[in-house]
Amino acid sequence: MRTGEYKLNLIREKTFLSHAVVKMVIDAPNVARKRKAGQFIVLMTDEKGERIPLTIVDSDKENGTITIIFQIVGKTTTCLSEMKEGESLYSVLGPLGQPTDIEQFGTVVCIGGGVGIGVVYPITKALKEAGNRVISIIGARTKDILILEDEMAQISDELLIATDDGSYGFHGFVSDVLQKLIDMGEKIDRVVAIGPVPMMRVVCDVTKQYNVKTIVSLNPIMVDATGMCGACRVSVGGCTKFACVDGPEFDGHEVDFDLLTSRLRMYYTQEKEAMENFRCECHD
Repeated sequence: MRTGEYKLNLIREKTFLSHAVVKMVIDAPNVARKRKAGQFIVLMTDEKGERIPLTIVDSDKENGTITIIFQIVGKTTTCLSEMKEGESLYSVLGPLGQPTDIEQFGTVVCIGGGVGIGVVYPITKALKEAGNRVISIIGARTKDILILEDEMAQISDELLIATDDGSYGFHGFVSDVLQKLIDMGEKIDRVVAIGPVPMMRVVCDVTKQYNVKTIVSLNPIMVDATGMCGACRVSVGGCTKFACVDGPEFDGHEVDFDLLTSRLRMYYTQEKEAMENFRCECHD
C-alpha cells in the first residue's frame, strides 16, 4: 500500500552518496510500472529548466516510485541537488530508450566507473536474475566517492573494487582488473561497461583483443529524447545512430569514441558560462 500523500514527480527521498553524487526516489507510477533495465528518463526541475537524461537505477511498482542517481556537474544537476524532499520536479518523461538485452549468456562481467556504477546496477541485477554468473568490477578515483558497494555485492557472484589512488581495493583502473581476470583464464562470455567515456573506451580496447562482446551505455547530449532533433547522434559501425531511441546501449567495439568525445565537448563553453552565471545569481 502507498503511504502518504501522492503527488506526481514528488521527491520522496534524497540522499548524498558522496559530496557530489545524489540518490533520489521520485513518484512516477507510470514509469515505475513500465521501466526495464537500461532505460532512462528525461526530467526538468522547473518550467524553464534544461531537459536532462538520467538512468533509472531502480523502481518500486507497488509504491509507484523510481530511483535515480546523478553527479553534480553543472547548473541543472546543481539545481536538482538543491531540491528538497517534498518538492516536485516540473516533469519526468519515460521510460525512454531500448532496454538492455537480458539473456542467460553464461559469465558476464559488469563494470561500473564513478557514477556509472548506478547505471550498471539495474543491468547487473537483471542479468543475475536471468541466471548468469556475474562478476562485477566497480571503481572510482578514491574510496570516499565509491558508491553502491553493498548493493552491488548483493547481486554479484563476485565483486572486485579498484581505486585510482589505491585507497581501497586494487590500486589501478577497472580495465586493469578485467585484464587480470582474463590473464587468470577466466572464461568471459560478455562484458557490460558503463562509466566515463575514456574508461569505456579502454575496456573495449581490452576485450576486442579477445573477441569478447562488450556493451557500453552512451550518454551524449540530448534535447527532445524522441529522435527528432538529432542532437544525440553517435556513430556505431560506421552508421549514424540516435542514443535516445536506438540506444543508449551499443556494441562498444563499433562505437566511434573520438566522435563521441568531441560531441560531448561541443557546449563546454556555454555550460561553463551558465554555471558561472548561476553562481553569481546565488550570491546576489
